[in-house]
Amino acid sequence: MKLKSTILTACFCLQATVSQAAETVHTTDASITIMFACILAAMILCLAMEEKLHAKKSLITGCFAIVSLLAGAALDLLPFGPVLNVFGESIRIPVYIPAVDWEVIAIIVGASIFVDVTSKSGLFSWIAIKLTKTSAGDPFKLLIFYGVMTVLFSAVLNNVTAMIIIGSLTGVSLNKLGHNDKLLGFLLIEGLLTNVGGLLTLISSVPNIIVGNLAGIAFIDFFLYSAPYVFIASALTLWLGASLFGIRRLTTETEKVEAARQVSSFDENDGIAGKAVFRYSIVLFVLLILAFSLQSVIPLLDELGMGFVALMFAFIALLRFRNDVNEFYANIDWDLIFFFVTLFMVINVMEHARVLEAIGVGIVMLTELGPKAGPLALLWSSALASSVTDNIPLAAMLGKILFQLGEQTTAAHWWSVIFGSNLGGNITPIGSASTVVAVTVLHKFGIRLSFLEFVSKAFIFALAQLILATGYILVMSS
Repeated sequence: MKLKSTILTACFCLQATVSQAAETVHTTDASITIMFACILAAMILCLAMEEKLHAKKSLITGCFAIVSLLAGAALDLLPFGPVLNVFGESIRIPVYIPAVDWEVIAIIVGASIFVDVTSKSGLFSWIAIKLTKTSAGDPFKLLIFYGVMTVLFSAVLNNVTAMIIIGSLTGVSLNKLGHNDKLLGFLLIEGLLTNVGGLLTLISSVPNIIVGNLAGIAFIDFFLYSAPYVFIASALTLWLGASLFGIRRLTTETEKVEAARQVSSFDENDGIAGKAVFRYSIVLFVLLILAFSLQSVIPLLDELGMGFVALMFAFIALLRFRNDVNEFYANIDWDLIFFFVTLFMVINVMEHARVLEAIGVGIVMLTELGPKAGPLALLWSSALASSVTDNIPLAAMLGKILFQLGEQTTAAHWWSVIFGSNLGGNITPIGSASTVVAVTVLHKFGIRLSFLEFVSKAFIFALAQLILATGYILVMSS
């Protein structure tokens, strides 16, 4: 009965989303748009002052979600009214239900449970120790290994799942080596690399899919163009991270001998709970990667979405530990879930108040600056915009505007939006889901990182990646 209720609720939400999206857009006064833009700015300011306010991110976004929803309802901006469910019945649901991107929530919950369950089998510990032994205890080599894994996982899975898995492995490796002091550098670099890896293929991120389809970019063409950038940007990020966080290669013979002695004592089989459970986890892990990789080309999985895939594998994994289900449910980071839910509510109201549209129109006006200056201005402004708003509706809006411009739009304009919407997430901890997850993983290991601290550490990386993208765009527009 509970399962049936859950399925029906999901169906209602889906249908509601479709119905509401088809409604006529409100005519909104400029004064109202400005008011809601101020609300958005105030939320960002409060998030930046999180430590001084002594409030969690979820509480801050929750308060602003309440204010935004009440103001939106009072000003008649939100699409209230009955919607049709899949059975053709007219129902009423709270407006904030379809406002939430439930697929992202499903991915976070499903991936978190899957990683937690799989970790109990000893699989992730086994992988981490294997990588650690392969690195011979050299922190720099280990950083390279995890950096490459992050990029590849982000390209074939999704940024959130990649960050959850890689973050867990990194914690095990550094703990075994006694290098917990380098955890901040490793996790921050990995979080930033997820957005770089998200540029590798057409299906690596939602903005890629939206803009790529509107621009008519083929899968192979997308990969051939983006791959050199991803390779160079990844290498640059790893080198910069190693330099800034003091993650250096072992140089002296004494260091190498000591590291080799330490690593030789590691046994990857120590954490294995049982051979049957271990083999079960390996099969599930491989199938999970395949399912995420092929999700867009398998019609059934494509219809159900990545969120379903994540929850399905979480459920299958739980079957082996069905007596410990409550333990795994309790381990879910519900604060992170609440943060995303309330953030989606705020962004949705901003859409209805036409704040994102105003941002998008203002950005596209920059295209008139010329064949070179226009795309570059579009790149940097879309990156800044996506650092404080959801890059999915922003990319969709910019893509539609560029599509309507027709022949005035060049390949450089399209790629500016793709690069900007992906890389802008590296500027702030709320710019992308993966950076939020990276900060959350840090918190689990007892490392606190405020909004401003994140920006101060990540800005140099984002700047370097955007400068590299600038060179790329200049080459294209020449």
